[in-house]
This record gives sequence, structure tokens and C-alpha cells, in this order.
Amino acid sequence: MVFRFVHTADVHLDSPLKTLALRNADLSELIGLATRRAFVRVIDLCLEEKVDALVLAGDLYDGDQTSMKTARFLAEQLRRLHEAGIKTFIIRGNHDALSRITAELVMPDTVKVFGQTAETVVMERGDGHFPVAVHGLSFAKPHAPESLLRHYTLPVPDAFNIGVMHTSLGGSVGHDLYAPCGVADLQQSGFHYWALGHIHRRSVVENGSSAIVMPGMPQGRDVNEDGPKSVSLVTVNDDRSIVIEERQTSVAQFERLSIDVSGAADWKAMVGDLSSHLDALRSSVTADHLVARIQLRGVNELAWRIRRDLDLLHTELESRGSISGNVWIDKVQTSCTAPERPGAGSGALDELSMIIESEVGASLEYQQEVRAIAEELRGQLPAELRDIFGTDEKAFTESLALFAREGSVNVMARLRSGGEVD
Repeated sequence: MVFRFVHTADVHLDSPLKTLALRNADLSELIGLATRRAFVRVIDLCLEEKVDALVLAGDLYDGDQTSMKTARFLAEQLRRLHEAGIKTFIIRGNHDALSRITAELVMPDTVKVFGQTAETVVMERGDGHFPVAVHGLSFAKPHAPESLLRHYTLPVPDAFNIGVMHTSLGGSVGHDLYAPCGVADLQQSGFHYWALGHIHRRSVVENGSSAIVMPGMPQGRDVNEDGPKSVSLVTVNDDRSIVIEERQTSVAQFERLSIDVSGAADWKAMVGDLSSHLDALRSSVTADHLVARIQLRGVNELAWRIRRDLDLLHTELESRGSISGNVWIDKVQTSCTAPERPGAGSGALDELSMIIESEVGASLEYQQEVRAIAEELRGQLPAELRDIFGTDEKAFTESLALFAREGSVNVMARLRSGGEVD
């Protein structure tokens, strides 16, 4: 008889919103509930496929959650599995290492939360069926700078061995190094399947009877977690061969859409072209909702108007997106430039632009004033939004320089929109 389980990680239940919360209340509500709705889909999948177990490889929560609403929601969903006789195996990752909910919530008997010491749970499946051994180890603290592999117990003889670990492997862009270890080391461990978590992009490495799977996350939370999100449905056949299926779970899918508007003859034609690109993207996305960040590029006479009227363009595209069906516009950005003309650069506005860039922007007084404004604004933001300005001094300084440049370009765009001043 085959053994089947669903493997997921990095659910980040009720993760606090960041930039979306500042812009569109309806969109922030949608994304705010998306992690829960995606988790319900994971539970639904377990029930529909009648699996034997659900494996959660860390970061079920996002930080030291204290909300009992989150606790009640989780308990309700895991009880659905309990009532169906489906076991749940959970380890804690870097985000939920200190979570009070994981430590204090009374779980159903079918739920195993692994502790700070490596443990092995053996599932006996009756005569004629191979046993399944699940090995797990939770983070004791939010940081794990060294590999945890050496702490795991040896494979159980004659069993199908599943290792559950939260790790950055050899490192990944956008992810700090946590419990690093090599793929080759995992393959040599003697385990048949490594259920990993931490990196939000899906990856699968199969080598004979061994599989190393990073399932990604079931639901993205911002445009930096773009693309389809999913879980792994794993079937272990009687001969212990492994079949891994990707099952999408996203309620809302984030995507970046870069469009060259160089060929647009006028505003109406450009909006029509953008809408066509948006429709094409929507047709390729299977999630209930599409959240798109649009980047306009190219050389066009409309460059100054585009920059000046980005808010109007955002509204126009959002309106057209609603016609396509559940399309949301996260942000519209532009790097468009106007065509160069012979003799350009001698007008008063061009001279003003050079003064702003070379003298005003480079002055110590201006930089100090920008910093003071930014620090005051940052101090008024909720804690979860303050990383908008960067997470360290270097990133903060770079963000200020970028904001200042964008501000000066926007000022010049508005001046130019009223006509050249010679």
C-alpha cells in the first residue's frame, strides 16, 4: 500500500503587511487573508487526496505571534486532519522559533511538534507494509549559523526515512544563511526524502531513491515573492520509488510586468497596449487573483506625461484590470525617457535640472534635510513598515539618495509638462 503526504513550508500565517497596507485598503484586506485561505487549500488537498500525513517544514508563523485568533484558526484546521486520521508533523524555523502559539497551543494527538533535540517518530503501517520514520528538529533560537545535519539520528533500518529540516542550504538571494548544509551531504545521509523549508522558491533534486525538496511557499505576500506558489504532494510506492507532484495553492499571485512603450503614438494607444499585456498575463495565471507591478520603459514623447500622471495611469489600468477579472495593480513605475533633440540642453529647465543634480543634490545641507524628514516619517510608521527605508545604515542612505533622485525627476516632469521655458 502506498504512503502519501503533503509537504509545505513557510506559510507565515497572518504575516503583517508591508507596503500594500499604505495604498489600497481592499487589496491589503485580500492579501492579509491570503495566507489563511492558502492554508485552508493545503488542508483541503490533504483531505481530497486522502494522504497519510502533512509535513510542515518551519515558519508556520511570522515572528512571535501572540494573536489567539491565529491560534484558533490553526487549531480548527489541524483538527480537520485529526478527524480524518491524518497525522501532522511540524518543525519550527527561524521565524517561529520563539512563537508562543507553537509552544502553548494544545494540539490534537495526531500532531507532532518536534523540539530542540532531534527526534524520530516511526509510523507502523501493519504487516506487509514498510514503516515510515519521520525525523525532525526545530530551531531553538531565531538564528542557526551552523549545520543541523549532524544532530539528526541515523536512518531507521527497513523504514522509509523522511528528514524535516529548515535550512538555507548553500544560500539563496534574499535569504539569510540559516542552518547551512550541502545537497551532497543530505544525499549521503541515508534518508529517502528531505522535506525542507526556508527558501521561498521551489526546487527539487532527485537522485535515485533520494529526493531533496524545497516546496517554496503556498502563498506569496508581496511582489518580491512573485510567481505561482504551491506545495508538494508526495507518493511513495510499494517499491519505495517516489513521485512528487506540484499542486498550486495561491489565492493571489504576484507578478512583475515590464512593458516597452516606445512604439505608442499617443496616450490612448499606450493604455490600450498596456491593457493587452495585462490581459495576456492574467490569462496565464491560474490563481484567483493577479497582483501586478508594472514597469514602463523605452523612449517616447510621452515620457514626461507618464511620470507626471502615473497615478491616473494606475487608476486606468486598475479599472481595466477589474474587467479582466480580479486583477489588482500593486504599483506602476517608469524609467521612460524623452527622445533627444538637436540643441537640447540649453533651455532654462535643462539648466535647472543640472543645478539640482550637481549642486543642490550634492550639498551637505540638502542631504541632512532629506535625512531629517525621512527619520521623522520613519518614526511615525508602524514597526512592520519601517524597513521600507532599509534594514541598516547603508541601505537607509541608499534609499534616501534614490528617493531624492526620483523626487527631482518628478519635479522636472511637472515643470516640463507646462511647456519649455527658454
